[in-house]
Amino acid sequence: LPVKMDVMEKRAVGPTLGADSLNKSVHAGLIGLIVIALFMAGYYRLPGLVAILALIIYTLLVLMIFAALHVTMTLPGVAGFLLSMGMAVDTNIIIFERLKEELWAGKTLRSAIDAGFKRAFVAVLDSHVTTLIAGMILYYFGTGPIKGFGITLSIGVVASLFTAVSMTQWILHLVAGSNMVRDLRLYGK
Repeated sequence: LPVKMDVMEKRAVGPTLGADSLNKSVHAGLIGLIVIALFMAGYYRLPGLVAILALIIYTLLVLMIFAALHVTMTLPGVAGFLLSMGMAVDTNIIIFERLKEELWAGKTLRSAIDAGFKRAFVAVLDSHVTTLIAGMILYYFGTGPIKGFGITLSIGVVASLFTAVSMTQWILHLVAGSNMVRDLRLYGK
């Protein structure tokens, strides 16, 4: 519209403000991870410790992918990474609740692990595919920071699916197969 504009105020935001916000986001993410790790270990006991190990593997995997792709971490990128990490935690919670249900039903530990993962897989796959589609749409239609959010979210979701379904199950089978921890109360029963 042909409207006359007068500049009333003009401000410039320097890079230190963005760096400060990024540092605060990373700091908040680390505090959140510590709280989540304490919750997982306290509530889910041994599977919670396995989940913490799987989350460490997940984090290293995602950061290696980011480094290989030369991803520059911006605020939206950090948000995408933290959201996908939240999905990784949520995936472990879904799986461990199914594992507890199978143990309560009287199954042996190994069969409860297999059945718990099998019963949780549909919900886990559904949530990850839905989020991956949203991430791809954000990347395709978005610009600048929105693309960054979409790509970090998508990378994190794929890595989350891999570590939750394969790594967590493998580690739980290793622990169950070692017969070092036989008390089913440590698995949530």
